[in-house]
Amino acid sequence: MTVDDTFGRLDDDDYPAYTMGRAAEMLGTTQGFLRAIGEARLITPLRSEGGHRRYSRYQLRIAARARELVDHGTPIEAACRIIILEDQLEEAQRINAEYRRAASGHMAGT
Repeated sequence: MTVDDTFGRLDDDDYPAYTMGRAAEMLGTTQGFLRAIGEARLITPLRSEGGHRRYSRYQLRIAARARELVDHGTPIEAACRIIILEDQLEEAQRINAEYRRAASGHMAGT
């Protein structure tokens, strides 16, 4: 990968640009918290060639939401489940909206 390729990927929300230490620092949490949400399978960090965890901006947003819930007294396992359910609901709503658009387009064409 060239330097230009690396810089181009920094805009990619899924590019694992952050080490565990940097991710924890950015979120104002501990590395143990990141390990815990990984064990709960909320996020699965990629591993560097040396085996170190690497996080994307997308994963950091999910981790920040988990931290927000935990900071308000929600147990970590419950926070992870809430976030998974929120994500599933959002996806179902997106699919439903696509069906409605397709149906209204179909109706307009008849």
